[in-house]
Amino acid sequence: MKGELSAAMMKGEPAAWPPAALLLEEAADLLVLHRDFAAAVRRCEAGCERLGAGAESSAEVKCSLCVVGIQALAEMNRWREVLSWVLQYYQVPEHLPPKVLELCILLYSKVSEPQVMLEVGSSWLRDQTNKSHSEYGSLMELYLLHVLLPLGRFEGAEELVRGCDALDNEQQQTFLRTICERRCQWTQQEEMHSGAEEQQDAAAETVLGALSQKLLTMLTLIRRALRSMSSHFYTLPYKKMLLATFLLYLVVVRLDPASPTSLPFIYKLVQLFRQAWASVFSPMHRPPIQN
Repeated sequence: MKGELSAAMMKGEPAAWPPAALLLEEAADLLVLHRDFAAAVRRCEAGCERLGAGAESSAEVKCSLCVVGIQALAEMNRWREVLSWVLQYYQVPEHLPPKVLELCILLYSKVSEPQVMLEVGSSWLRDQTNKSHSEYGSLMELYLLHVLLPLGRFEGAEELVRGCDALDNEQQQTFLRTICERRCQWTQQEEMHSGAEEQQDAAAETVLGALSQKLLTMLTLIRRALRSMSSHFYTLPYKKMLLATFLLYLVVVRLDPASPTSLPFIYKLVQLFRQAWASVFSPMHRPPIQN
């Protein structure tokens, strides 16, 4: 019978789902032996849906199904879905079993997303019913070390430690010293980070200042060159400039280069233009152009 159920479930046939305890066994086999994580999640979901609230044995099976499901989702790199997936079976964070909460805290801490468990862990630890759990002290420590301190919530961590009746005075002092040490480390890291940013800003300002100085020097040189060119331009003979401009106008604008009759005349105008150009811009005085 079990072999038939296993074969049917491996084929993904919902009609063959067995009781929740057997689904748990199948899910564990799929996770560990077959490495079929998607199928393991389906078994866990089917088992949680079949279970009813109330019986202690059912609660234990449901918790184990969620543990297997969390591990299977993490193996598929679907860790972002873990918390919402678990809460659909427990509705509120306060009802999470200690083992499920522990696994969620460790998972989101490992993927460097401890803020996901910030409100969930706080709600669970504030609940009066949960304070009766034997695992309350260890979960408080886990939440403190893997959620509050990595997020820099030092004041909240101190309040949590002082208000925890599950800790004796020696344990409280140990945790408070740990919080103080982590606060000092956090402050030193912030100061080093601020110092590095200030150095980067100073270096950037130095580079920009040097570039600005070079640009200002370049603009000054360009202005002097333009001023020299303009003064030289104004010293050129007016008639020679007018002649050069008129010849350029005739060659480029008025004449039709495609006309055969214009070719000899264009050639002469080009020669005249070259002579006029040389006469205008040459430092030596050239004889006037012969007709």
